[in-house]
Amino acid sequence: MRYFLFLFFLTCFAVVAICGFRGSLTRRPQIELFPDMVRQNKVRPQTPSEFFPNQYASRFIPVGTVPRGGPYALNGEELKIDGKPVYPYEDVPVNNGRVPATTNWLPVNPLPITRQLLDRGQQRYEINCQPCHGPDGDGKGITGKYGMIGQANFHDKRFIDMCDGEIFNTITYGNKLMGAYGANITVEDRWAVIAYVRALQRSQLATAEDVPEPDRSRFQK
Repeated sequence: MRYFLFLFFLTCFAVVAICGFRGSLTRRPQIELFPDMVRQNKVRPQTPSEFFPNQYASRFIPVGTVPRGGPYALNGEELKIDGKPVYPYEDVPVNNGRVPATTNWLPVNPLPITRQLLDRGQQRYEINCQPCHGPDGDGKGITGKYGMIGQANFHDKRFIDMCDGEIFNTITYGNKLMGAYGANITVEDRWAVIAYVRALQRSQLATAEDVPEPDRSRFQK
């Protein structure tokens, strides 16, 4: 034991003597085991370069190349918000569920609510959400029969009042017992699922005034 402690303190002393304390000032240059990880041969954007004939470090996209990524698509059609396509790399509400330039959750779904969107949301919901949350969104999924507890009931007031952006964030990163589904459900499909969840809430909490006038007589019989 004595030898172990002696070697331990000797090692610590040697490490401190060679490397020093983190944040301490020294005139000696740092020891770099892999200097290429710190200083790499590269050019920065918008800087001149002697390598290329036009002296530009930033290069134009070669003609005829196929882009690695593209704008979002829903049901085979390019997704557009305010007439503009949305790309995965953009810091926009579609990607993060927040109001631009704030930390506030987006109150409503940024995608146009269409029948195609709801159909897509229902399909994704039945695959990813229904086992826990149930076909009606009341938290009575089949997993409850196998001992799982705590499934959210979307008809509770706190979920009805919850912003769509916060639901999007929960689907993406998970919350408490619920795991993250960002890798399982695409961004477009997450918003489609949210639209369908809102439709489920509307179906259970609707009033007679929500039914179109020509159809009310059918429900009153």
